Amino acid sequence: MNVSESLTALEGCLDRITFHNPENHYTIAKFCPKGSQNPITVVGFMPEPTAGESLKLNGTWETHPRYGQQLKILRFEVVLPATVDGIRKYLKSGVIKGLGAKTISRLIRHFGDQTLVAIESTPEKLTDVKGIGKAIAQQIAASWKSHHAVRSLMIFLQNHGISLSHSGRIFKQYGAAAVDTLKDHPYQIACDIPGIGFYIADRIARQQGAASDDPLRIRACILYLLEQAAADGHMFMTGQEARRKCARLFDIDAESAAGALLALAGEGQVVQEAMGDSGGDHALYLSSLHRVEVGIARRLKAFLSVPVHPPDINQEQMTREILARLAIQLSLEQQSVLEEILLHHIAIITGGPGTGKTTLIRSIAAICDRLRQKTILCAPTGRAARRLSEVARKKASTLHKLLGFNLEDNDFEKDEDDPLDVDVMIVDEASMVDAQLMFHLLKAVPVTATLIMVGDVFQLPSVGPGNILSDLIQSGVIRTFELKEIFRQAEKSPIVVNAHRVRQGSLPNLEKDRQSEKLSEFYFIEQYQPETVVKTIVELCSRKIPQRFGLDPVRDIQVLTPMHKGTVGTIQLNQVLQEALNPTASSGAGIQFRPGDKVMHLRNNYAKEVFNGDIGVISEIDGSKRRLSVNYDERIVDYESEEVDDLTLAYAISVHKSQGSEYPAVVIPLMPQHHPLLQRNLLYTAITRGKKLVIIVGTRQALDTAIKNDKPGNRLSMLDHRLRNG
Repeated sequence: MNVSESLTALEGCLDRITFHNPENHYTIAKFCPKGSQNPITVVGFMPEPTAGESLKLNGTWETHPRYGQQLKILRFEVVLPATVDGIRKYLKSGVIKGLGAKTISRLIRHFGDQTLVAIESTPEKLTDVKGIGKAIAQQIAASWKSHHAVRSLMIFLQNHGISLSHSGRIFKQYGAAAVDTLKDHPYQIACDIPGIGFYIADRIARQQGAASDDPLRIRACILYLLEQAAADGHMFMTGQEARRKCARLFDIDAESAAGALLALAGEGQVVQEAMGDSGGDHALYLSSLHRVEVGIARRLKAFLSVPVHPPDINQEQMTREILARLAIQLSLEQQSVLEEILLHHIAIITGGPGTGKTTLIRSIAAICDRLRQKTILCAPTGRAARRLSEVARKKASTLHKLLGFNLEDNDFEKDEDDPLDVDVMIVDEASMVDAQLMFHLLKAVPVTATLIMVGDVFQLPSVGPGNILSDLIQSGVIRTFELKEIFRQAEKSPIVVNAHRVRQGSLPNLEKDRQSEKLSEFYFIEQYQPETVVKTIVELCSRKIPQRFGLDPVRDIQVLTPMHKGTVGTIQLNQVLQEALNPTASSGAGIQFRPGDKVMHLRNNYAKEVFNGDIGVISEIDGSKRRLSVNYDERIVDYESEEVDDLTLAYAISVHKSQGSEYPAVVIPLMPQHHPLLQRNLLYTAITRGKKLVIIVGTRQALDTAIKNDKPGNRLSMLDHRLRNG
């Protein structure tokens, strides 16, 4: 998308609203400039836009690849009409909900060109108009106030140079009191809206004269830094790093930072803890994460302290049982694990692709059934749970559903007081379980039960803070079984072989077997320019892979990219792949999707049983009602207008979003531009998502960089220390 930087000022009226997101106020509309009969397209953040409203706009021209020229709104101002005719037209546009034509006429007859002034300033006088009682007058005043409160907030943000994209979250938090809160208690937003709050609060406070060493500012700054550390996966931040960032980023001296830390610790918001052999440095935890880490360690020690009663079955009986129930002959390595694992209340099974982790899960479940032990299979995500259920041929659940997660309270029903009814629990894809989820899981599983965690520690760690599976293994306290033997069938797979090479820090084997007439499973296509990479990916997905491998271009091929932005990020790739794979007419009514589009659900919805990362295909769109239906593996889920924003295009997704899933074919762009995310575990995770075909498109330099970069696993945590040292 090309953007012209010159600022354009226009005045005119809104002709038609094409699209409006009530959550964040993002709007696409047709706008008629004064003196022109030809409406233009404008895009930006505007609250409750109404056709017929007069506006002053400031923005920059963009050229959209599909929709052409449009004005991106940077600032706007509502121009209220001053004439009787203008006021009549303005009120008839529906700006005040429930105000009919007769009532509008009566208001204007009574107040004339002062009608809007009366509504805003003296709403009690509205009862002087025939047919308007006290209740209706209050309703009119409330509707006007609500409509203009959002606009007052946007004007306030504009005046302080803050992006209007934040207005939706701020208004949702504070409602009509948003502007007063930002004026009187600006740093409150840093506490209430983590992530975006501090920078907004700091800009407002500093412009209103707050000093750089204001204690409220310093405390908000430290909390912000700790929240950012948690967002990066760390359980804590070192005191030295916190002081350095306070000074470098926010001009806060060490003494002031130390005073603020003492105050935060005294209030119970932050915990400072000595790090042992760190030269006197301290770990700084958000109190919630400290409670979680300490709680995990205590609960694990409780599991380890309970005596284990050996199961009443020997190895020979186990072997016969597995053969009878599953028709599987386990390897010696698998037999050894199966024989020993039920002798522990808590244990870990790890290993790379092709080492038989899933077969072992099935075998453990079969033996538990034979012993009449209640066994539960679960995984962190809906995708991983469904995949586990398919391969294990036994019902599996998501951890959130199993633990009774309540979205309204943001808490779990199951805990020590109301534990799960289970003898053996098997958690697959355990590398995806973050610290907070593990804490709630351990509280809900009885310490007399057996908890088995299965996962590949070399995959990407959890999105949330913590590096649980790795910490538990490194502690040496939890019995860990590592499967190393690659099964004969998997040994022949270039995907499995190259995944293990990457895991060990070696380049994949990129040489083609020219003697074989069979199609390979693994390809590297060298391209140096981002634009050429995009063209190659489109050609692969739309023509070459479907023709040569017989795969469906939408359902079977998944593009996995390290980043969202840029030429080879998810946003751009989804646009070009949508045009190539589903070039139908737009659905209209402001919906950016089309029937047949591949889409991903973005947040857990337990009522619909659709979870963050689930991928489906749009089966139907009702443009008039902004309603659509998505087919998730032959299960149709309907979305109302306000739920459409839970979906995004999914022809290309991030590698992080692919965790717990497998696809017949994956295409992976890998370019130097991806440098911030070129990591060995990210490449390894992407490769292991492919079942039949993996194609990397990019440069050998980027491939080499990713394989050499094995640092991202170093998340700050003291869990392994707590487990080892009591």
